[in-house]
Amino acid sequence: MPREFMKSIISIFLVCGALLLAGCDLQDMYEQPEYKPLEESKFFSDDKSARPLVEDTVARGELRTNEVFFAGKSGTNYVTELPLPLTRELLLRGRERYDIFCSPCHDRTGHGNGMIVQRGFAQPPSFHIDRLRGEPIGYFYNVMTHGFGKMSDYASQVPPEDRWAIAAYIRALQFSEHAPLQDVPAEERAKLEASR
Repeated sequence: MPREFMKSIISIFLVCGALLLAGCDLQDMYEQPEYKPLEESKFFSDDKSARPLVEDTVARGELRTNEVFFAGKSGTNYVTELPLPLTRELLLRGRERYDIFCSPCHDRTGHGNGMIVQRGFAQPPSFHIDRLRGEPIGYFYNVMTHGFGKMSDYASQVPPEDRWAIAAYIRALQFSEHAPLQDVPAEERAKLEASR
């Protein structure tokens, strides 16, 4: 009797399992209906599966009302002042990001002789030429954001705060080679004059 009882229990489980599996298949739970992007749909009156965004909505984190910070411009003019506090941490962050994203082309000193240039890629201009030393800081931010010439944009790889940090570091590189002697502290100036 126990053997027959076990057989009937197993039979019941098998029948229930088969019904459950058939039920899932009948309900299309495994392959549910879906629309592919831009696919035609008869469900909506405009025959489009993609729904338009609700008017005046902005994706979270994408409302960029500060034109100076996010565009590097005020109207049509590049900004001349860094829109962040200039700190040692900002310059160190700028150097780190510059070494990662910019030095392959511009090299670590900004002369435009990076490793990929040495491998045959077109050489970018040196940051130390008069034209680039005269550009406002917003120009460098804007070039990183939108690209220029053969340089592609870095807006998707480098967040705005880091682009400003890089721009500040570029200014430090430029200053390092073109600092006037009167800007050097007196004790350091004496050392420089003694070494001549």
